[in-house]
Amino acid sequence: MEKRALGRGLSALIPQREVVFVKNSAEAIVHIPLSDVKANKYQPRVEFNKEKLNDLVNSIKEKGIIQPVLVRKTIDGYELIAGERRLRAAAMLKLENVPAIIKDVGDVDMLEIALIENIQREELNPIDEARAFERLTTEFNFTQDKIAETLGKDKSTISNAIRLLGLPRKVQDHVSKGAITAGHARALLGLPTENEQYRVCNVVISKGLSVRETEKLVERRRAEAGTEKKPVKRDHGIDSIATEMQQALGTRVKIFHGKKRGTIQIEYYSVEDLNRILEIITAKKA
Repeated sequence: MEKRALGRGLSALIPQREVVFVKNSAEAIVHIPLSDVKANKYQPRVEFNKEKLNDLVNSIKEKGIIQPVLVRKTIDGYELIAGERRLRAAAMLKLENVPAIIKDVGDVDMLEIALIENIQREELNPIDEARAFERLTTEFNFTQDKIAETLGKDKSTISNAIRLLGLPRKVQDHVSKGAITAGHARALLGLPTENEQYRVCNVVISKGLSVRETEKLVERRRAEAGTEKKPVKRDHGIDSIATEMQQALGTRVKIFHGKKRGTIQIEYYSVEDLNRILEIITAKKA
C-alpha cells in the first residue's frame, strides 16, 4: 500500500500557481457557484478571527481570490475541503462564483487536509487543534504516532495538545480566545479540581501572569491544599483520594461516593492514553 504523504503539506494537493482550465483535468481550476458549496463538516476550526477575516475580505476585494478553494463533488453540488476563510470572505462580498479545484477524497482525507491547511497557516487555536486530533483518534482510529507522522510533529506535541481537553470548558474557551496560552493551560492541569483550575485561570488572566509564574502559583496552591506531601485521610477525604489518583494516573479522576457504594470515573483521551493508564495501574498492582 502506498504511503500517504500528507505530511509534506498542501503543495502535494494544491498547485502553487494557477493552471489553464483543461476539460477533465483533476487539477484544473474551475469557477463554481458559491451557493453550491457546502461547509466542510470536518472543519477543525471553530473560532474565526474577525479582524483577520475582514483583512481577507479587503484583500479579495482588491486582488480577487488568488488561491482556489479545494472541494469534492457531491450529489447536489460541492463540499468544501479546504479554504473556509476564503469562502466566508467571498460570501461577505456576495460573490457569485469562486475559483476551485475539485478533488475526489474520502472523509478521513477531508479532516486531514483541513487540519494540515490550518496548521501550516498557523490559523488553529490550541483547543481547535486538540479537538481535531481527538477526532482523528476517535472517528478514524488514528494513533498518536500516526497523527504525528502525518502532520510532521512530535508525538509529545499531539499528546500534550489532547490533554488540554481535560480542562473545564470555560478554561478551554479562554485558550481559544487567546486570553491564556497552551502553556498556561498545561500548568492548570496540575490542579486537582475543575473549580480550582477555573479560579486560578481567572487569577492568571487578571494579573497577566507568565507561564512560569502560573506554574509557581499552581505549585503553591497544591502545597496549600496538601496534595503533595500531606497524608491522605482515606476515611473522609474523598477529594484527597481523587487528587492522589489524578497525580498517579496523570489524568482527571472523579469519585462519586454513596452511603454503601460508589464509582470512580477515570478520563482518557485516546486508545493510547487508555493503554498508558492501564500500564500504570497494572504496574502498581504488580
